[in-house]
Amino acid sequence: MIERREVLARYAMEAQGDWSETARMIRTGAPVPSVLIQDSYLTIFDEAYPTSLRQLRFPPWVLFYQGNLDLLKQSGMTVVGSRNMNEYARSMTQAVTARLSDRFVIISGLARGVDACAHSEAIAHQGKTIGVIGSGLKTHYPSVNERLYRRMAVDQLILSEYPWQVGVRREHFPWRNRILAALGQAVIVTQANVRSGTMLTVNEAITLSKDIYCIPYPTGDESGSGCDLLIQQGANILYDLSMLDDLQPEQIGELRLQNRTDVAYPNCCLNKQSSGGM
Repeated sequence: MIERREVLARYAMEAQGDWSETARMIRTGAPVPSVLIQDSYLTIFDEAYPTSLRQLRFPPWVLFYQGNLDLLKQSGMTVVGSRNMNEYARSMTQAVTARLSDRFVIISGLARGVDACAHSEAIAHQGKTIGVIGSGLKTHYPSVNERLYRRMAVDQLILSEYPWQVGVRREHFPWRNRILAALGQAVIVTQANVRSGTMLTVNEAITLSKDIYCIPYPTGDESGSGCDLLIQQGANILYDLSMLDDLQPEQIGELRLQNRTDVAYPNCCLNKQSSGGM
């Protein structure tokens, strides 16, 4: 008999990582697909599955991964921002990451711009970093980050809820952002305009009662208008980077475990005993 974690992984493979389709297969007890699972994977049934992800309304069924899964056991800080990073954002991202990487795993989205800068800076300071991507692990997007992908796959960690063969799709990236928001104990934004996808990450983090920290920008600077808006709405303003020196894992808002009434996964996944196809 196939273990339910493998059944779930096969469902996710067949559904190409689509959350709703995987849920339908679970709910209906669909026949178990005969598919080859090429990636290492973690499922929502596993003890190592991060508690923070269980607080999402749509927790990922399966996380395919490359690298060191033990990094999920360490305290993390999510650092995000614009793909079109300017020099101010570069210097701020480097400074923020340098101050945090000795005690936090740096979490970001492996996109170009701020994400790549945060990952690279963590590695440069002998820290650890986790990248959450919006495609299968076979696809290294953008190609400019190829070297960074290869390095992180060895001794850092790359996560995706999409199987190996799934390519880049626009809708995957905002959906991926909920994982970025959940994994970090707080979210730091170093550059964002008001229409940036970074704002979606922040909105999810706020839903999860995470602390938000933003780098301020001069009035009229559209590249940082999202940061200034978030500060106006109550985010913490990083007016002095020495503030980061006081942030310790145990001092950042404790994980708010809550019995959510809007969690979307089928009831069968809440049971310890398998039923139907699971």
